[in-house]
Amino acid sequence: MTANLTLDALKGLADQGEIDTVLVCLVDMQGRLMGKRFHVSNFLESGHVETHCCNYLFATDIEMATPDGYASTSWEKGYGDYVMKPDLATLRPVPWLEGTAIVLCDIIDHHTHEPVPHTPRQILKEQIRRAQGLGFTPMMATELEFFLFENSFDDIRRAGFRDLKPISGYNEDYHILQTSKEEHVMRPIRNLLVAAGVPVENSKGEAETGQAELNIRYAEALLCADHHTLAKQAIKEIADQRGHAATFMPKWHHDKVGSAAHIHQSLMASDGPAFYDGDAELTMSGTMRSYVAGLLKYSADITFFLAPYVNSYKRFLPGTFAPTKIAWSIDNRTAGYRLVGDGTKGVRIECRIPGSDINPYLACAAQLAAGLSGIEEGLTLDDPVTGDVYAMEEVPSIPHTLRAATDILRGSTMLRTAMGDWVVDHYTRAAEVEQEAFDAVVTDWEVARGFERA
Repeated sequence: MTANLTLDALKGLADQGEIDTVLVCLVDMQGRLMGKRFHVSNFLESGHVETHCCNYLFATDIEMATPDGYASTSWEKGYGDYVMKPDLATLRPVPWLEGTAIVLCDIIDHHTHEPVPHTPRQILKEQIRRAQGLGFTPMMATELEFFLFENSFDDIRRAGFRDLKPISGYNEDYHILQTSKEEHVMRPIRNLLVAAGVPVENSKGEAETGQAELNIRYAEALLCADHHTLAKQAIKEIADQRGHAATFMPKWHHDKVGSAAHIHQSLMASDGPAFYDGDAELTMSGTMRSYVAGLLKYSADITFFLAPYVNSYKRFLPGTFAPTKIAWSIDNRTAGYRLVGDGTKGVRIECRIPGSDINPYLACAAQLAAGLSGIEEGLTLDDPVTGDVYAMEEVPSIPHTLRAATDILRGSTMLRTAMGDWVVDHYTRAAEVEQEAFDAVVTDWEVARGFERA
């Protein structure tokens, strides 16, 4: 499926008065779209070749502050420019915004004209290139879980983010009646994303009040991450247009189930699915078994890329369908990794660790880095676990705090080999900045708990 535009097609739509604005966007460290709105005439004249942005966009926190400690840029270095180079293969209409098209950009160093190594799209491209060197094309799909609320973003902000009211009053997992009440939001999300060339398969209610899930057809890894990013933007914008808010916080309330972004993954070879062997146990090829063994061995190393904020770790609780243990299983939702589709050429592994707040480029790159290391090291895979993995004390745990995940990231030899010291140091600093910001704040919980009684 494609709704991609050529420059000639864009010009035709501009001449007909159907498109007058082009969003020229990068994907920042937090997975958000940042960029500029071009008048279509200027985009067609020169903007399609390049434009520029401040290099601080890849050295900020979620608040757009400029914390110190980054080697890439600083006040001392003067915060110069990067080149935004449009990837014209991503040019497409934005049907939920009037007269608008969008293009995603790669980021080039203004002086060396080389790709900027710590930008998320480039990090994923490097792992794809690594897979291609081994004869594989990575295929991935992400699930997007999120919560819808009765009120708009602005109303919720003005109320101090208190007394949040989900759009439904009960668990709506697979629930058709309740999700019918939400079709004024979900139907345009599905249809307008399809019109934009994002191959949505379905939406459904998830296992909490006001929680929804959007599923997009698998694609090559970079396109998968592009689809995820566009879908997340569309969900927020379309919900807002209809007077509602959508959040991708993985744990917006301690009494509510969290939101995930499961990653399904496999590798294709020139002669077909590299994970499939019709004669093997569970039809898992040797390549797949080594890949999954790599995921298991290096899960702790890559946890930061699957859970990048303090809030991310509030989701890892037993009995919530969020995993707490590093194990693989056969179609068992209590494990960190679930084998799906055994017995078919669609056999794949689902990583259930990521929360809904992931940057999909970084999360998918981290999965590939771990899995490909397993193949390169010729790792063997232990037997799958069975039963309630939450209760298995002998199975290693996922790092349960950002601080723990940061320490492991900092010391990861695998990631330093796969991604480079520069990238690991850059994102270690990003993790430290998030922890430092949280540590400096006095929370409502602390005040209520200790104001009188401490």
